[in-house]
Amino acid sequence: MTHILVDTANTFFRARHVIRGDLNEKIGMALHITFNSIRKVWRDFDGSHVVFCLEGRSWRKDHYAPYKRNRSDARAVRTETEVEEDEVFWETFDNFRDFITEKTNCTVLRHEKLEADDLIAGWIQAHPNDNHVIVSTDGDFAQLIAPNVKQFNGIQDVTTTHEGYFDDKGKRVIDKKTKEEKPAPNPQWLLFEKCMRGDSSDNVFSAYPGVRTKGTKKKVGLIEAFADRESKGYNWNNLMLQRWVDHEGEEHRVLDDYNRNVRLCDLTAQPDDIKQIIKDTVGSATEKQIEQVGLKLIKFCAKWDMQRIADSPESYAEPLNARYKKGE
Repeated sequence: MTHILVDTANTFFRARHVIRGDLNEKIGMALHITFNSIRKVWRDFDGSHVVFCLEGRSWRKDHYAPYKRNRSDARAVRTETEVEEDEVFWETFDNFRDFITEKTNCTVLRHEKLEADDLIAGWIQAHPNDNHVIVSTDGDFAQLIAPNVKQFNGIQDVTTTHEGYFDDKGKRVIDKKTKEEKPAPNPQWLLFEKCMRGDSSDNVFSAYPGVRTKGTKKKVGLIEAFADRESKGYNWNNLMLQRWVDHEGEEHRVLDDYNRNVRLCDLTAQPDDIKQIIKDTVGSATEKQIEQVGLKLIKFCAKWDMQRIADSPESYAEPLNARYKKGE
């Protein structure tokens, strides 16, 4: 079994920001990129079932007040035109959500306290013997990459696997800085680095601002501490027990802020009550019995003027028609 796990809002709204043109063109292309991404990974990786994961209000905001506050600040200074455009995009997205929920056999998961990331990670944990392809541009999923977990970025047309990064022709991606093949991701290192450096896009502050990746004779860096993470010897403690003072004069211990960031960023380290919600939400998935999905897709395409998809609905309808077989 190969599950196609769609980070739904990410896929739809990221597409919007790489498209030039008027509002109608942006909406049309956002839908096209979303459908094309699903069709591509379904074909390339022999998909069995599609799972759409939706956003709720994140539990992380209750544990860390600054979480994603930068996004609400950005929304507060939008122009009137930007507000109107956002409203139209959300209306379209809601219509797409209703379509996949009511007119297809795809699984659609949402819980008011969870982010799509939690649900995607939870689905993978609940199906350890299956293969999974995550459709998203979000770099946070690098921590989940494994022999049975891949990620497809529909904007860049890049697939990330435990063996490396590959373009749409299956060739290894070349790093723009080094001009060499981009090395395969190390999920444990990438997660450790994220928990130490924080995440500016989510407004998660660094556990140790200015820390070096590689240490010096006098100072331990991230590489040395990471290598010492199992034994938790000198290098680990030397880094983690450091203290620093923020711009408001408050003192921080690196280990405390690191543990906070682990709770926020590690998709296997949620609080126990949240883990249970994830388990229950993923476990609620059942087989749907929607008929004539292809016809329903054609009607949806007509509403949003997606002629290219309407001209070949079979290939797009196939992943939308595949039912979830619980327990297989």
